[in-house]
Amino acid sequence: MRAARASSGKPVVTYTLIALTVAVFLLQLIPASGVTSALVYYPPFTAAEPWRMITSAFLHSPSGIFHIGFNMFTLFIFGRALEIPLGRARFLSLYLISALGGSVAVLLLAPQTLVLGASGAIFGIVAAFFVIQRRMGVHNRLLIIVLGINLVAGFIPGLNISWEAHVGGLITGAVIALIFLRKRNRDSVIPEVALIALVVVALIAVTLVRIFVL
Repeated sequence: MRAARASSGKPVVTYTLIALTVAVFLLQLIPASGVTSALVYYPPFTAAEPWRMITSAFLHSPSGIFHIGFNMFTLFIFGRALEIPLGRARFLSLYLISALGGSVAVLLLAPQTLVLGASGAIFGIVAAFFVIQRRMGVHNRLLIIVLGINLVAGFIPGLNISWEAHVGGLITGAVIALIFLRKRNRDSVIPEVALIALVVVALIAVTLVRIFVL
Protein backbone atom coordinates (compact mmCIF):
# COMPACT_ATOMS: atom_id res chain seq x y z
CA MET A 1 0.00 0.00 0.00
CA ARG A 2 1.40 3.38 -0.95
CA ALA A 3 1.15 5.97 1.79
CA ALA A 4 -0.92 8.98 0.84
CA ARG A 5 0.73 12.37 1.16
CA ALA A 6 -0.82 14.58 3.81
CA SER A 7 -0.27 18.23 4.61
CA SER A 8 0.96 17.31 8.09
CA GLY A 9 1.72 14.28 10.20
CA LYS A 10 -1.18 14.93 12.55
CA PRO A 11 -4.32 12.74 12.42
CA VAL A 12 -6.63 15.72 11.95
CA VAL A 13 -9.65 13.67 10.84
CA THR A 14 -9.38 11.38 13.87
CA TYR A 15 -9.26 14.31 16.28
CA THR A 16 -12.09 16.07 14.45
CA LEU A 17 -14.32 12.99 14.59
CA ILE A 18 -13.66 12.62 18.31
CA ALA A 19 -14.33 16.31 18.98
CA LEU A 20 -17.53 16.28 16.93
CA THR A 21 -18.81 13.11 18.61
CA VAL A 22 -18.08 14.46 22.09
CA ALA A 23 -19.78 17.76 21.22
CA VAL A 24 -22.89 15.91 20.04
CA PHE A 25 -22.84 13.80 23.21
CA LEU A 26 -22.77 16.93 25.37
CA LEU A 27 -25.75 18.26 23.43
CA GLN A 28 -27.55 14.97 24.09
CA LEU A 29 -27.24 15.65 27.81
CA ILE A 30 -29.43 18.74 27.38
CA PRO A 31 -33.03 17.41 27.51
CA ALA A 32 -34.50 20.16 25.36
CA SER A 33 -31.89 19.91 22.60
CA GLY A 34 -33.71 17.15 20.69
CA VAL A 35 -30.43 16.09 19.09
CA THR A 36 -30.91 12.39 19.84
CA SER A 37 -34.32 12.17 18.19
CA ALA A 38 -33.03 14.23 15.25
CA LEU A 39 -30.05 11.98 14.48
CA VAL A 40 -30.87 8.48 15.78
CA TYR A 41 -31.41 5.69 13.24
CA TYR A 42 -34.68 3.77 13.18
CA PRO A 43 -34.94 1.49 10.11
CA PRO A 44 -38.66 2.14 9.36
CA PHE A 45 -37.74 5.80 8.74
CA THR A 46 -34.97 5.00 6.25
CA ALA A 47 -36.90 5.93 3.11
CA ALA A 48 -37.88 9.35 4.43
CA GLU A 49 -34.69 10.17 6.35
CA PRO A 50 -31.78 8.11 4.97
CA TRP A 51 -29.12 10.43 6.41
CA ARG A 52 -29.80 8.94 9.85
CA MET A 53 -27.85 5.86 8.71
CA ILE A 54 -24.74 8.04 9.05
CA THR A 55 -25.69 10.62 11.67
CA SER A 56 -26.51 7.95 14.25
CA ALA A 57 -22.77 7.16 14.38
CA PHE A 58 -22.22 10.50 16.14
CA LEU A 59 -24.71 9.67 18.92
CA HIS A 60 -24.13 7.62 22.07
CA SER A 61 -26.17 6.53 25.03
CA PRO A 62 -26.57 9.57 27.32
CA SER A 63 -27.09 7.29 30.33
CA GLY A 64 -23.34 6.85 30.89
CA ILE A 65 -19.88 7.58 29.56
CA PHE A 66 -18.73 3.98 29.01
CA HIS A 67 -20.35 3.71 25.57
CA ILE A 68 -18.81 6.87 24.14
CA GLY A 69 -15.62 6.50 26.19
CA PHE A 70 -14.82 3.05 24.83
CA ASN A 71 -15.60 4.00 21.24
CA MET A 72 -13.61 7.24 21.31
CA PHE A 73 -10.65 5.57 22.99
CA THR A 74 -10.64 2.92 20.26
CA LEU A 75 -10.93 5.60 17.58
CA PHE A 76 -8.04 7.50 19.18
CA ILE A 77 -5.79 4.42 19.11
CA PHE A 78 -6.63 2.97 15.71
CA GLY A 79 -7.45 6.26 14.02
CA ARG A 80 -3.97 7.63 14.65
CA ALA A 81 -2.44 4.37 13.45
CA LEU A 82 -4.43 4.38 10.19
CA GLU A 83 -5.01 7.99 9.19
CA ILE A 84 -1.38 8.98 8.60
CA PRO A 85 -0.48 6.06 6.27
CA LEU A 86 -3.87 6.06 4.52
CA GLY A 87 -4.33 9.80 4.21
CA ARG A 88 -7.20 11.91 5.48
CA ALA A 89 -9.64 11.35 2.62
CA ARG A 90 -9.24 7.59 2.65
CA PHE A 91 -9.54 7.37 6.41
CA LEU A 92 -12.67 9.53 6.49
CA SER A 93 -14.26 7.45 3.72
CA LEU A 94 -13.38 4.28 5.63
CA TYR A 95 -15.04 5.60 8.79
CA LEU A 96 -18.23 6.90 7.19
CA ILE A 97 -18.76 3.97 4.82
CA SER A 98 -18.24 1.52 7.69
CA ALA A 99 -20.90 3.41 9.64
CA LEU A 100 -23.21 3.09 6.65
CA GLY A 101 -22.44 -0.63 6.39
CA GLY A 102 -23.38 -1.08 10.03
CA SER A 103 -26.72 0.65 9.51
CA VAL A 104 -27.46 -1.44 6.42
CA ALA A 105 -26.85 -4.59 8.46
CA VAL A 106 -29.29 -3.35 11.11
CA LEU A 107 -31.87 -2.62 8.41
CA LEU A 108 -31.51 -6.17 7.08
CA LEU A 109 -31.22 -8.13 10.32
CA ALA A 110 -32.97 -6.04 13.00
CA PRO A 111 -35.36 -3.69 11.18
CA GLN A 112 -37.28 -2.70 14.32
CA THR A 113 -34.21 -1.73 16.36
CA LEU A 114 -33.42 1.84 17.38
CA VAL A 115 -29.68 2.32 16.85
CA LEU A 116 -27.17 4.92 17.96
CA GLY A 117 -23.41 4.82 18.40
CA ALA A 118 -20.16 4.72 16.44
CA SER A 119 -19.62 1.00 16.90
CA GLY A 120 -20.19 0.13 13.24
CA ALA A 121 -17.59 2.70 12.17
CA ILE A 122 -15.22 1.64 14.95
CA PHE A 123 -15.43 -2.02 13.97
CA GLY A 124 -14.75 -0.92 10.40
CA ILE A 125 -11.49 0.83 11.21
CA VAL A 126 -10.36 -1.99 13.52
CA ALA A 127 -11.10 -4.54 10.79
CA ALA A 128 -9.20 -2.40 8.28
CA PHE A 129 -6.24 -2.20 10.65
CA PHE A 130 -6.27 -5.99 11.00
CA VAL A 131 -6.45 -6.56 7.23
CA ILE A 132 -3.59 -4.14 6.56
CA GLN A 133 -1.45 -5.71 9.27
CA ARG A 134 -2.06 -9.16 7.83
CA ARG A 135 -0.96 -7.96 4.40
CA MET A 136 2.22 -6.62 6.01
CA GLY A 137 2.87 -10.00 7.60
CA VAL A 138 1.92 -8.98 11.12
CA HIS A 139 -0.23 -11.50 13.01
CA ASN A 140 -1.89 -9.75 15.94
CA ARG A 141 -3.61 -12.40 18.05
CA LEU A 142 -4.57 -9.90 20.74
CA LEU A 143 -6.52 -7.89 18.17
CA ILE A 144 -8.37 -11.02 17.07
CA ILE A 145 -9.26 -11.78 20.69
CA VAL A 146 -10.52 -8.22 21.30
CA LEU A 147 -12.64 -8.33 18.14
CA GLY A 148 -14.01 -11.73 19.10
CA ILE A 149 -14.94 -10.62 22.62
CA ASN A 150 -16.75 -7.55 21.31
CA LEU A 151 -18.64 -9.56 18.70
CA VAL A 152 -19.70 -12.18 21.26
CA ALA A 153 -20.77 -9.43 23.68
CA GLY A 154 -23.31 -8.30 21.12
CA PHE A 155 -25.19 -11.59 21.56
CA ILE A 156 -25.43 -11.37 25.37
CA PRO A 157 -29.02 -10.53 26.43
CA GLY A 158 -29.48 -7.34 28.39
CA LEU A 159 -26.42 -5.47 27.14
CA ASN A 160 -28.37 -3.68 24.38
CA ILE A 161 -25.46 -4.00 21.95
CA SER A 162 -26.22 -4.10 18.23
CA TRP A 163 -24.17 -7.02 16.97
CA GLU A 164 -25.70 -6.39 13.55
CA ALA A 165 -24.02 -2.98 13.35
CA HIS A 166 -20.75 -4.50 14.55
CA VAL A 167 -20.77 -7.20 11.88
CA GLY A 168 -21.87 -4.82 9.13
CA GLY A 169 -19.18 -2.30 9.99
CA LEU A 170 -16.53 -4.99 10.30
CA ILE A 171 -17.26 -6.51 6.89
CA THR A 172 -17.47 -3.11 5.22
CA GLY A 173 -14.21 -1.91 6.77
CA ALA A 174 -12.41 -5.08 5.69
CA VAL A 175 -13.64 -4.69 2.11
CA ILE A 176 -12.55 -1.04 1.97
CA ALA A 177 -9.13 -1.99 3.33
CA LEU A 178 -8.71 -4.63 0.62
CA ILE A 179 -9.46 -1.94 -1.97
CA PHE A 180 -6.81 0.32 -0.44
CA LEU A 181 -4.29 -2.52 -0.62
CA ARG A 182 -4.79 -3.25 -4.31
CA LYS A 183 -1.80 -2.65 -6.54
CA ARG A 184 -2.45 0.20 -8.90
CA ASN A 185 -0.60 2.19 -11.53
CA ARG A 186 1.63 4.96 -10.29
CA ASP A 187 -0.26 8.16 -9.41
CA SER A 188 -3.57 6.58 -10.50
CA VAL A 189 -6.40 6.69 -7.98
CA ILE A 190 -9.32 6.33 -10.38
CA PRO A 191 -9.66 2.53 -10.01
CA GLU A 192 -9.60 2.87 -6.22
CA VAL A 193 -12.19 5.64 -6.21
CA ALA A 194 -14.37 3.64 -8.59
CA LEU A 195 -14.24 0.55 -6.38
CA ILE A 196 -15.05 2.52 -3.25
CA ALA A 197 -17.95 4.15 -5.07
CA LEU A 198 -19.10 0.68 -6.09
CA VAL A 199 -19.20 -0.39 -2.44
CA VAL A 200 -21.32 2.65 -1.59
CA VAL A 201 -23.64 1.99 -4.54
CA ALA A 202 -23.99 -1.63 -3.45
CA LEU A 203 -24.93 -0.58 0.09
CA ILE A 204 -27.48 1.90 -1.26
CA ALA A 205 -28.89 -0.72 -3.63
CA VAL A 206 -29.31 -3.23 -0.80
CA THR A 207 -31.04 -0.53 1.25
CA LEU A 208 -33.45 0.31 -1.56
CA VAL A 209 -34.27 -3.34 -2.22
CA ARG A 210 -34.95 -3.92 1.48
CA ILE A 211 -37.21 -0.87 1.70
CA PHE A 212 -39.18 -1.09 -1.51
CA VAL A 213 -39.05 -4.76 -2.56
CA LEU A 214 -38.71 -7.10 0.40
